[in-house]
Amino acid sequence: MAITTNGKPVNPVTFPDHLASDKEKASDAYGIQVGRSIESEWFSRGRDGSDRYGFRWNEFHKRRLYARAEQSIQKYKDELSVKGDVSYLNLDWTPIPVMPKFIDLVVNGMSERLFKVRAYAQDAMSQKGRIAYQDEIAGQMIAKPILEKIKENTGIDPFTMNPEDIPETDDELSLHMQLNYKPRIEIAEEVAINAIFDENEYLNVRKQVDYDETVLGIGVAKHEFLPGAGVIISRVDPAYWVHSYTNDPYFKDCFYFGEVKTVPITELRKINPNLTDKEIKTISESSQSWNQIYSPVQYQDIFSKDLVTLLYFNYRTDSQNVWKKKKLDNGGVRVIEKDDTFNPSKEEVEKGRFEKVGRYLEVWYEGIMVMGGDILLKWELAKNMIRPDSATQKAMPMYVACAPRMYQGVIESLTSRMIPFADLVQLTHLKLQQVANRIVPDGVYIDVDGLNSIDLGNGKAYTPEAALSLYLQTGSVIGRSFTQEGELNPGKIPVQQLTSNSGMNKIEMLIGLFNQYLSQMMSVAGLGARDTEKPDPDALVGIQKLAALNSNTATRHILDASLYIYKTMAECVSLRIADILQYADFADEFVDKIGKYNVDILNEIKRLYLHSFGINIEVSPDEEERERLANNITMALNKQDIGLEDVIDIQNIDNIKIANQLLKLRKKKKAEAESKQKMREMAMTNQGTAQSQQIAGQVAMAKISAETESKSRLIQEQLQADIMREQKKAEIESQIMREKHSYAMELEGTSSEILKTRDLEKEKAKDKRVNQQSNNESELIEQRKNNTPVKKFDEQEVEIPEFYE
Repeated sequence: MAITTNGKPVNPVTFPDHLASDKEKASDAYGIQVGRSIESEWFSRGRDGSDRYGFRWNEFHKRRLYARAEQSIQKYKDELSVKGDVSYLNLDWTPIPVMPKFIDLVVNGMSERLFKVRAYAQDAMSQKGRIAYQDEIAGQMIAKPILEKIKENTGIDPFTMNPEDIPETDDELSLHMQLNYKPRIEIAEEVAINAIFDENEYLNVRKQVDYDETVLGIGVAKHEFLPGAGVIISRVDPAYWVHSYTNDPYFKDCFYFGEVKTVPITELRKINPNLTDKEIKTISESSQSWNQIYSPVQYQDIFSKDLVTLLYFNYRTDSQNVWKKKKLDNGGVRVIEKDDTFNPSKEEVEKGRFEKVGRYLEVWYEGIMVMGGDILLKWELAKNMIRPDSATQKAMPMYVACAPRMYQGVIESLTSRMIPFADLVQLTHLKLQQVANRIVPDGVYIDVDGLNSIDLGNGKAYTPEAALSLYLQTGSVIGRSFTQEGELNPGKIPVQQLTSNSGMNKIEMLIGLFNQYLSQMMSVAGLGARDTEKPDPDALVGIQKLAALNSNTATRHILDASLYIYKTMAECVSLRIADILQYADFADEFVDKIGKYNVDILNEIKRLYLHSFGINIEVSPDEEERERLANNITMALNKQDIGLEDVIDIQNIDNIKIANQLLKLRKKKKAEAESKQKMREMAMTNQGTAQSQQIAGQVAMAKISAETESKSRLIQEQLQADIMREQKKAEIESQIMREKHSYAMELEGTSSEILKTRDLEKEKAKDKRVNQQSNNESELIEQRKNNTPVKKFDEQEVEIPEFYE
C-alpha cells in the first residue's frame, strides 16, 4: 500500500533531525521528509526558472551530443544567417565528426589496458603463514653452505626449494615474496571477485563508466545484493544521479545519494505488492503532472500514462546499539539488548544494579518516493550493509563515483574543454562551403570596339561570337596594334581572361583557421601526440616521446578515476562475498557458482569470510611505459648484462615497478656470476699454470728421477757387478787362499818332510862326515904312524842328498 504523510506538514527544504531516535528515523514521515528534501534541493527552481537537476541534465546532454557529433546546428545558422534568413545558404549543416574521434582515442586507450585484481591477505592468520614462509626462506639463505655440505656428505637433500633459486640478499628475498609467494586463500579471493565481475559483465560496465568520465567528467557505478540474483554491479547514468553537496571528487562526505528513474507502471507492484489499482492510478496521475513540469525528457501522450517517475534514494545517518548491562549476584554480568529509548534512572545506576552500554554505528536507509507527491513506496533500514574490517562502525554506500575535475559542484570534462573549439571548427567548415559555393568559373572580357578594327581578309566580319569560339577552342586571339586609320589601337587584345573570382586566398585562409582550431582543440584535450597517425619523419624521437608523455599525462586523471571506481568496487565485492559466505542461506550455492572457475580452491572459497583482504589493482603498462622497459631490456641485453631467459621472465611481468626490480636483480646476479666466473677462470688459469709447472716439475723430477734411477740402477748394477766381481774375486781369492793354504799346508808338510829328511840327511851326512872325518883322521894317524903316502880325500865320492839339488 502506498504510504503518505496523512496530512502532516513536511518541511520541503530542510532535512529531518539527525539526532532523532531510531524509531523516529524508521517512521514513514521521516522517510518522506528526506525524499521531499532531496526533491526540493534538486528540483526547486530559482529566479531564472532553472533547477539544479535540469541544469546538470541539459549540460550533460549537450556534452553527449557533441561527443557524438550530433549537437544542435541552430547556433551555426544564427551565426551565418542574415536576420535569421538562411534561404540563400546552400550548405551541409551536418556537424563534422572530429570530437568523437578524440573521445574514442581516450576511452579505447583505457579499454586496451588490462586491469587485474590483486588480493593481499592481511589478517593475523595469513600474516603468520607469510612470516613463517619468509623465515623458512631466510633460514635456507643463512644455512645454505652448511646444507650443501650435508647434501654432499650424506646424499640427503635438506633444501625445501631449488638451491639455485634461494635468494642471497634481503632485496632478493623481498622480490621473491612478491613474485613467487601467493597463498591459495588470496587466489581464491581473486577468483571470487573476478567471477562476480564476469557474471555482471563488468568489462562492459567499466567501458561505459570510462566513457562517462571522458564525456561528462563523472562516472558512477552501483553494487547491491539482491536475494534472488546475488551481487549485482551496474552503471548509473550521472545525468539522473543526485547527491548531497560536496567538493570531494570521490563523494565520500555525501550523506545521501539517489537516482531518478522513469519505469513502467507495472514495476510498482514489484516494489510494493500491496498497492491497489486506485493507488496506482493516483501515482500515475501525480507522476504525469510532475513530468510535464520538471522532466527534461517529454514522452508522448500515448506512453506517459504507462510510465511513472520515481526517486530511489539512500540516506546516511547513525543508529545507536544499546545494551542493558546487569551485574549478577555471583559476580557475573548479563547483557540484554535494548532499543535506543532505554534510559535507566540515575539512582538505579548509582546503586550498581545495571548500567546502559551502547555504541553508535553508521547506517543507510533505503527509500523509493513517487516524484510530485508525498507518496512513499519504500522506507527501511538497508539490508546487507557492508562495513570495512578496519572500521566496523562505518557503512559503505552502494554508489561509487568519481568526478576528478569538480569544483564547487561544477564538473569539468574533456568534452567541455573542446566544445568552444569544436564550434569554431564547425563554423570554419561551413564558411569553407560558403566560399566554395560562391566561386564562379573564370570568364573572358571581349572588347567589341577592338574587333571592329580587325579585317580577316576574306570578306567576313570578325564577330564577338567568332572571337570567343576561336579563343575557347584554340586559346588564340586575333588583334591588331593599329586601326585602319593608322592610329594606335587601344583594343589590340580584344579577348582577355577574368581571374578575379577564384576565391583561393579565402579558401587558404579558412583552411589555415580550420587547422589552427583543430590543433587548439587537440591541445586543450592533450591528444596531439595520440592523433598523429603519420608522425613527421623529420621530428626527433625525443620530441615525439615527450609529446606522447604529455598526452598520457593530460588524460591521466581519467584513468585514475576509472582505477578508483574499479578498486573500490572490488573492495565492496570482497566484503559482500564475506557476508554472503557467513550469513546468506545460499552460501553453498554461491561457492559452487564461483568454484566452477577453479574447482581446486573450493575449500579456500568457503573460508574466505575468515580472512581480511587488501585489494589492489594491477594495471598493465601503457605503450610509453612498455617502450621504456623495452629500452632498458635492450640496453642491458646489448651490454650482455642479462640473458635471453632473463628477458622472457621480465617481459612476463605486467607490473613495471617489479619488472624493473627484477631487471636490476638479474643484472646484479649476472655481474656477480661473471665476476665469480672470472675468478674461477683466473683460479683455473693459475691452477693450470701451477699444474703445468707442477707437471713440468714432475716431468723434470721424473726425468731426474729416471736419470737418477738409471744412474742408480747403473751404479747398482755396477755395484752388483763389482760386488759379484769382488765376490767372485773373493771366491777366487778364497779358493786361491784355500788352494794356497792347501798348497801351503802340503808345502809345509812337504817342507817339513824335506826338512826332516834334510835334517836326517844332514844328520846322516854329518854323521858320515864325522865318520869320514874320523876315518880320515884315523887314516892320517895311520899314515903318520905308518908313514904311508899321502892319501887324497878329494877324489872320494860324496853322496849329496836331493834336497840340495
